[in-house]
Amino acid sequence: MSTPPTEFPAPECVAVPIPCGPDASSTARIGTYVLDATGGDSLGDVVICHGTPWSSRMWLPLARRLSSRWRVHQWDMPGYGTSIEANAASPVDLVAQRTRFARLLRHWDLAAPHVIAHDIGGATALGAHLFEGSRFGSLHLSDIVTLSPWGSPFFRLVAESQGVFAALPPALHRALVTEYIAGAGGPGLSREWITELARPWTTPAGQSAFYRQIAALRPEHTAPIAARLAKVRCPVRIAWGESDLWIPVAHAEALAAALPGGPEVTRFPTVGHLAVLEAPEAFAAEVVTWLSTQV
Repeated sequence: MSTPPTEFPAPECVAVPIPCGPDASSTARIGTYVLDATGGDSLGDVVICHGTPWSSRMWLPLARRLSSRWRVHQWDMPGYGTSIEANAASPVDLVAQRTRFARLLRHWDLAAPHVIAHDIGGATALGAHLFEGSRFGSLHLSDIVTLSPWGSPFFRLVAESQGVFAALPPALHRALVTEYIAGAGGPGLSREWITELARPWTTPAGQSAFYRQIAALRPEHTAPIAARLAKVRCPVRIAWGESDLWIPVAHAEALAAALPGGPEVTRFPTVGHLAVLEAPEAFAAEVVTWLSTQV
């Protein structure tokens, strides 16, 4: 079990345009963080892609640990974390996010970074790789959204009544989002992290953004990715919480079967959807071991 850091760094905002029609584009302002390798020469570049309803904040302890050997890049997808308020009208569907990710990698001038992806960050990274031409040195995928079925009854309810949820009294919304986040983890998810993960969604802008991003997430945007998994062009490792109630561990085995070479799956016993927070030492050791084999 871990607790949040006492301080979080200030993000660097990057403007990334994406096409949003035949003759139009939308510019998103993305909160980013780059941690240079502190232990001498970097062994390479690592990029972390968060999921929903999370942000890069939950990955900061791991990012700091990895930065002893690698240069680590993080970003808050538009509509999440530090990128919420600057992108109130920007599209937040998975096609838009994968396009932004591909363009952000070009902005960072990263030719083939190692990517760590979780939840919808997995669909974002795989989509950038398979449809936007992004090259990766390797992929580490944990509890990712890609294979169907995914999306809870709550997702469908929000999609049908987004305006109603966005208009909930703040105290009721705060209770809902807090319990929703708590339901993702097992006994290793601390109350301090639950509060921290809920924090970005409890402002007026955050409340609206919380339901908007849920309503924008659709399985039809991941189906083309799932259909092309055999075309992934880099080494892959899969990690999963055995007690994940959001995306059952059976998805890990099905994902491995669909990817070239049948990647190895690391299971974390008694861990839910958030292994990086519920079992931080075991998860960090797993990631370091994987990255060390990719040098």
